[in-house]
Formats: sequence, structure tokens, C-alpha cells
Amino acid sequence: MPEYDDPAAQEESPVKILIAGGFGVGKTTLVEAVSEIQPLRTEERLTAAGVGVDDLAGIESKTATTVAMDFGRITLRDAGVVLYLFGTPGQERFWFMWDDLLAGALGAIVLVDTRRLDRSFAAIDFFENRGLPFIVGANCFHGEQLYTAEEIAAALHLSDPATPVLMLDARSREDVRGALLALLDLLISRAGANAPATA
Repeated sequence: MPEYDDPAAQEESPVKILIAGGFGVGKTTLVEAVSEIQPLRTEERLTAAGVGVDDLAGIESKTATTVAMDFGRITLRDAGVVLYLFGTPGQERFWFMWDDLLAGALGAIVLVDTRRLDRSFAAIDFFENRGLPFIVGANCFHGEQLYTAEEIAAALHLSDPATPVLMLDARSREDVRGALLALLDLLISRAGANAPATA
């Protein structure tokens, strides 16, 4: 029977979430790790044309990059939602797409690599300036993280000190699912705080 005939499926609310961050922080990997469908990828091989344009310092082994977006989907039945995940391109020359991808989004995960934290400032500024709630996911490359959540938050100069900073491995479905649930908790608490008082 088609999924749209399933009453339980009809009760799940669709929520658009952005997965953002700098070049090479693991956005495509994160979407692939958690998506219940074959994710849409728009990766192209890095070529000589990108020399001097794409900064590969610290990620010299990277051979491909997202040129439009990544797309995946995960159903969180315990939360009653279907999350549509849109991964943004990381290179500066593709940032013009971010505003289009922002349309209809309720929140974001900003993925950061603490070895190259300066690559994350643009994404942080983007969401803070547009008022979109987000959490920070510190990708633990090689399964380790040298800094605490408090140190990462201080280094990012987050305008809202209550912005959650979580440690995660973008390859781990459970880590990513936990980050998405943390983002939903943030969205629910923000919605409750902004709800009009009733008599």
C-alpha cells in the first residue's frame, strides 16, 4: 500500500532543515549517514580550475565538492515529523544559493571543523542575521575532539549564548539523529517562548 494511504504517515508533519557550514566540514557525509532514502547529491570532482579558488588547506585529500545542494529525508516517528534535509554548498562562490535554500526552513545545523574553525563564521553570521534558529555540531574527525563545547562556543562568538553546541561524528547515524532531535527541542522551546499568553 502506498505510504500516503497510511494514516500514521499522514499525521507526520514535514519540517525543512538546513545542514550548513564551511567547505569540507562533512555536510554531505552527515546527510548520507541519516537519510532513509538514497540522498540526492550534486557533487563534482575538484579540478585544476579550482586551484587558487578552493582552499584545500587541511583537507588536501578531498576530491569532490557539492556544487548545488544535498537532499535527504528522515522520519522521526517518535517526534511525529518528517525532516527534509538540505545540505548547502560550502565554497564561497556558491553562497548565493543559501538564501534560496533558506525559504521555508525552520532551523539548521551548522557543522564545524575545529581544525579550521574560521570556515564556519560565514554560516554562523548567515543564520544569526536572518534569525533562523540553529545548533552547532562540532564534527569529531578521527573520532576525537580537542575542545569542549564551551571553548567552541566562545571561539565562534555566538550572539546567543544559549545556542547548543554538540559533539558528533557526521558518519554516525545515531549522532546525527541526536543532533536533529536537539534541534527540534530548540525549535519547540523557541515556539513556546514566542507563543501569546492565554488568559
